[in-house]
Amino acid sequence: MNPNNTQPHLGLGRIGLWSMELRFGDPDAIVDAATELDELGYGTLWIPGAMGGDLLGDLDRLLGATGNATIASGILNIWKHEAADVATWWNGLPAEHRERFLLGLGVSHGATVGEAYRKPLSAMKDYLTQLGDAGVPGDRTCLAALGPKMVELARDRTLGAHPYLVTPEHTAIAREALGAGPLLAPEQGVVFEANRERARDIARPYVQGYGRLENYANSWRRLGFSEEDIATTSDRLVDALFACGDTQVIGERVDAHFAAGADHVCLQVVGPNPGANDVRALLPAWRELAPALIRT
Repeated sequence: MNPNNTQPHLGLGRIGLWSMELRFGDPDAIVDAATELDELGYGTLWIPGAMGGDLLGDLDRLLGATGNATIASGILNIWKHEAADVATWWNGLPAEHRERFLLGLGVSHGATVGEAYRKPLSAMKDYLTQLGDAGVPGDRTCLAALGPKMVELARDRTLGAHPYLVTPEHTAIAREALGAGPLLAPEQGVVFEANRERARDIARPYVQGYGRLENYANSWRRLGFSEEDIATTSDRLVDALFACGDTQVIGERVDAHFAAGADHVCLQVVGPNPGANDVRALLPAWRELAPALIRT
């Protein structure tokens, strides 16, 4: 049975934020920022989990700091967390926290997982079955789906898809595959910088790093990017994956995703010092984007 709900999906809202800083920054600053972002009206706060660690504890922190926003993992790496442990955590959440939590799941990459890696589609099916058997509803999960088979699995077994580092063209393809009901919540990289060349300089190393992973490179190939685009991290590729500019430019990219069929867009604002995990440094951009993009 398809577990998908009708709109709105879990109260995700129109716009969310995807942020490494909200996981790896100073804990006190994270709490303060999450409380403010909740008040600003961001519908969902997404944090990464591909590298493992105490993701569940970090999600608890955000759930405790907020009262309205959905908190989502973007994504929990199924090779780093046993399904039984995740289900135990889920079942132990207060009811008010379960109501605004979304478990995003992903299969990561063979290059980073190592020998434990096996066929990703089969592994994800097994993981979803284990979660379901332990009481985690399918409509409280979504998948980091890039390729067509994983998108189909997201459609059939979960609330929907949360694709990462994609374009509005990918959103249109995913929507066609998902159909009208399931959630489609793409991540959109953002550099809040009017100077195009400076913005590209900030975004390019980020894109370059992901381009070394076959899942992303294959996704970009399917979208029509050439081997040279990927090998050189071309301006064409960077501009397609990142919205670089002011609120108008970013708003136009967000609108393109919605026109292509997105239900929710989560923005990842990349600052001039990626990896610094400075929550406070990103607050000005998050504050300025909120009134321009958040609409009821």
